[in-house]
Amino acid sequence: MKITEDIKYVGVNDHQIDLFEGQYIVPNGMAYNSYVIMDDQIAVMDTVDIHFKEEWLGNIAQVLGDRKPEYLVISHMEPDHSANIANFLEVYPDTTLVGNAKTFTMLDQFFTLKPDVKRMTVADKEVLNLGHHELTFVMAPMVHWPEVMVSYDSTDKVLFSADAFGKFGALDVEEDWDCEARRYYFGIVGKYGMQVQKLLQVAATLDIQTICPLHGPILTENLEHYIGQYQTWSSYQPENEGVMIAYASVYGNTKAAAELLAEKLREKGCPRVVVADLAREDMAECVEDAFRHSKLVLASVTYNGDVFPFMKTFIQDLLERNYQNRTVAFMENGSWAPTAKRVMEGMFEKSKNITFAEHTVSIKSALNETSKEAIEQLAEELCI
Repeated sequence: MKITEDIKYVGVNDHQIDLFEGQYIVPNGMAYNSYVIMDDQIAVMDTVDIHFKEEWLGNIAQVLGDRKPEYLVISHMEPDHSANIANFLEVYPDTTLVGNAKTFTMLDQFFTLKPDVKRMTVADKEVLNLGHHELTFVMAPMVHWPEVMVSYDSTDKVLFSADAFGKFGALDVEEDWDCEARRYYFGIVGKYGMQVQKLLQVAATLDIQTICPLHGPILTENLEHYIGQYQTWSSYQPENEGVMIAYASVYGNTKAAAELLAEKLREKGCPRVVVADLAREDMAECVEDAFRHSKLVLASVTYNGDVFPFMKTFIQDLLERNYQNRTVAFMENGSWAPTAKRVMEGMFEKSKNITFAEHTVSIKSALNETSKEAIEQLAEELCI
């Protein structure tokens, strides 16, 4: 694939993988992106997952012809991008590895390379001249590993963005960018909003016409949309006004309460209402929806004096990603000693900018007129 006249795509599609990083369901696979900049001196941008060694090296050989690369730029040491560094050096032993100080610390943790391997340690804003192209390196620590750096080609105005602006899904499958990029962002990068904000500030000073991430499609049009989404996500602002109702039910009574609340919200004209069964739906998609919407209702049965395990996992996933700037409401159920609301609210005690709804729904076993009235009151409050 030709990105520009001089920049070629040499990445691979992975349809063998079922769980990315061992936890994220990827029904449409993953793309591991790698690029070659053809110039007086040639730079290869990152490697790919270990399972695609032969395909990736074949792609590079096809692009290079009888030439040899001078540089291998290492943007990110996570193995889905770095696993083939040693294999690459077996084929192109004279290549200089380009990374920052933290890159090479991690490199020596993953590999035992020959002592004569050439290394170039670069710092923030340092420039590598390839001839016609100049790469400026920008350190992006904790987006989402400490050694991450991005590279800007001022000639073709291309940002090699590492894992930023990535998404789940192989490149030979068409799907909506926002949905899988949002799930990827909050799953992989979501904790590090402050660091993403710093990177966006630098990106705002650059004339970017193309974004080449390490996962997902190359972005060439409507860049303001993608950058705008990252601005919203990394500042922990809601993307949509609306309510997500996440429930954990055992015998269906808490589920019935959650569905009744959704019905009441829709009757009152709430702009968006999403209902999720935490025991049966993809947890990563549930996390994505919680961050997408401005209000969240947590409905759980009391379980061993606590909350149902799926609810606890869900709230922990939100807190690990700095969930904030939202309104949170509670629905609890318990046949003899309802405690779910107290437990759930307590989990948010260290969270920033969380507004708790005034009304709480407390159910004793099954819905009755009293709890139905409480649902009506909560729906009224949430639809203001």
